Amino acid sequence: MTEPAGTTLPWRELDSGTCSIARTMAVLGEPWTVLVVRDLLHGVRRFDELVAHLGIARTVLARRLAVLVDAGLVETSEYREPGRRTRREYRLTRAGRDLRPVLLALMAWGDAHLDSGAGPPVVERHEGCGAPVRLVEECAEGHRLAASDRVRSTPGPGARPAPVGTDL
Repeated sequence: MTEPAGTTLPWRELDSGTCSIARTMAVLGEPWTVLVVRDLLHGVRRFDELVAHLGIARTVLARRLAVLVDAGLVETSEYREPGRRTRREYRLTRAGRDLRPVLLALMAWGDAHLDSGAGPPVVERHEGCGAPVRLVEECAEGHRLAASDRVRSTPGPGARPAPVGTDL
């Protein structure tokens, strides 16, 4: 398969601000944000529960939740316990739930490279059969990739040349 015309720009000549990883990190890159998403993914939904479970400052959590809501990863709903004021509950949207493989990849990397010697602290299991969940890298044609397989990045339709004056 030949590359389409115009896709031969070297990586360093592309505008890194349009990179999907850069855009994702603009939302998830602040300290605590990924851990907030992790807890929401595991069903911790109320502000006070998040504060207690994470050990996070209330102001920091409020800012992280606001960013996640603004980005469309989290939605809120109101609840009220008898005799108490109305409060908010936080749930991941479809876009937020789509971060599960990202969190699984971070967890797998940590288990492989930052092991305390006691083994993984958490094992994610498929509810249907109980087997541990693992991530599999494959191409769009269904070919599994080994760690030794080479992968080439090519500019996609949203790529732009780096602004003038940003040469290395």
